Amino acid sequence: MEPVDGRPDPGPQPDTAPGPGPQPDTAPGPGPQPDTAPGPEPRPRYRAYRRRWLVMLATCTLSCSNAMCWLTFAPVADQTARYFHISMAQVNWLSMVYLVVGVPFGFGTTWILDTLGLKTSLILSSWLNLFGCAVQFLSVAFFIPQDSWKFPLLMVGQTLGALAQPLVLFAPTKLAALWFPEQQRATANMISSMANPLGILFANILSPLLVKRPSAMPMLLLKNKAYLILMMCFGGGVGIFTSFSALLQQIMCVRGYSNSFAGLCGGLFIIFGILGAFVVGLYVDRTKKFIETTKINFCLTAFASIAFALVSRMRDVPVGLAVVCSLFGLLGFSIYPVGMELGVECSYPVGEATSAGLIFVSGQLQGALFILLLPALAQPVTSDGSACQVGVGAALDWTIPTLVLAAICSLEACCFALWFHTDYRRVSAENYEEATALLDGATE
Repeated sequence: MEPVDGRPDPGPQPDTAPGPGPQPDTAPGPGPQPDTAPGPEPRPRYRAYRRRWLVMLATCTLSCSNAMCWLTFAPVADQTARYFHISMAQVNWLSMVYLVVGVPFGFGTTWILDTLGLKTSLILSSWLNLFGCAVQFLSVAFFIPQDSWKFPLLMVGQTLGALAQPLVLFAPTKLAALWFPEQQRATANMISSMANPLGILFANILSPLLVKRPSAMPMLLLKNKAYLILMMCFGGGVGIFTSFSALLQQIMCVRGYSNSFAGLCGGLFIIFGILGAFVVGLYVDRTKKFIETTKINFCLTAFASIAFALVSRMRDVPVGLAVVCSLFGLLGFSIYPVGMELGVECSYPVGEATSAGLIFVSGQLQGALFILLLPALAQPVTSDGSACQVGVGAALDWTIPTLVLAAICSLEACCFALWFHTDYRRVSAENYEEATALLDGATE
């Protein structure tokens, strides 16, 4: 059959129109499709510059100088009062102003660091510290016409320094986060944080040296065997308690104890410590037995540290661990105020701030050393059961560090008990003055 238009019939053709039945699915299937969307941006890689150490040195120098300005007058309080013709209460305000100003200005400092940045905070702190020192210098300048202007100028200088203090004290963590790689942040934070106690140490040593006195009081401490033993042993005890508080959670979680229980043990450690300090303080005030009380409690504290090293290795003994932590705080904290008073007694007539300040700084330095040393002695955990919420292989077994800590505490307790001997110099001087006053009154 021929078509009408004369062309051959091509035969039946396939029906390309959609019918009523199911049609082939031309939409993208669930399988992998060619990715036409832009991929995720590569993670930025940060470079650590060598000048980060210069930035840390500048921060440490600023923090150290600010601490020196803070406690410049505390070691020579009596001479400061005599020179400026003021009372001892006014001298105390030269140090107190840092605490009063630091509280409200500390809230502003957090905003400055987080919003304006580390650079702005350190530059502002530097200028405030500089102007504060300059005004302090003006307060003793010869061209100040009236003595009544000297102390107000000195207080203005101290206030400027107080404004500078939070700006640099809050900076170590920010400095470590911005300038140092992850494996160096703890070290950078530790070094920059220790600059402030170092400034306190310099102030306590240099201020008495620079003030003209008939005798060189700071040299008395270097020649005082009893005080040096107390500073090393008792300062070591302070360092042990500082490192214990900082590392307690890491020690306990590896044995399966929760963070809540670790916090409870830390709380018991502090609460019983405060209670023990209160009771022992009352006892010593009545009996004046500074040496006997300190030696007995120091030795008992060493036994408590050994007990903690042994009990912390066990699992599922929460009651025993809580009791040991309570005893550790009760016995150890109780000797803190007594030890400070004992430092004053054995170093008299050196000022109270100097003798107590050096012991405190010794404790801070030893505590920093322990916190750096003890984690290096810990071993990776090889068994299950850890409750530490850290990455794989990051949990550490603290058996060796706790035993080392107990050994250090025991060694310092033995050295203190065997070699520390002193007279109660301040008590003797006060009794002599009272007896002299009574005799003078009787002869009149």
